[in-house]
Amino acid sequence: MPKNSVKQIEQDEKKILEELKKNANKSINDIAEKCGFSRQKVWRVINNLEKNNTIWGYVAIVDEEKLGKKSYIILIKRSNKPMKKEILNLMSGKDFMKRVEKLGIEPLSNIYINGNYDWLIFFNAPDIRIAKGYVEELNRSYEGYISEIHLQEIMFSAQSWGITNPEINKLEDFFKV
Repeated sequence: MPKNSVKQIEQDEKKILEELKKNANKSINDIAEKCGFSRQKVWRVINNLEKNNTIWGYVAIVDEEKLGKKSYIILIKRSNKPMKKEILNLMSGKDFMKRVEKLGIEPLSNIYINGNYDWLIFFNAPDIRIAKGYVEELNRSYEGYISEIHLQEIMFSAQSWGITNPEINKLEDFFKV
């Protein structure tokens, strides 16, 4: 059996990844059928993608409101003060995460960005009071390293990770006069 070229392997991986991005809950059989591959090939490719950290994990897109939570975004602009390694490691450290979780915060994504801001944090919290407590904790923990920090409440997600909200018609409620 001839070996596939690197280019062909990459194309096959991309096909499988596109199907997983549409719905990570699809069975291997469904993905194989959609891509025109054998079940074994799909399993092997997914396994390799997980091993090399192309796939970090799988999540369900949930209506947080139904769980009694609200979603928030924090935009952070750092100061010009040079970052020490221990400060960089603080945010992802277990101690900091335990303090944040004790506040009632559920971290979703922490993203280093380029533009007007340097860092973007998505998280869930029971209410705005708890969310503001998280902002205060960030200010305390990174004192001198943050020049601006803005908290934004997500009012409605029309789309998340490429999936359209099944209750998209509720968006109209935000624009009624």
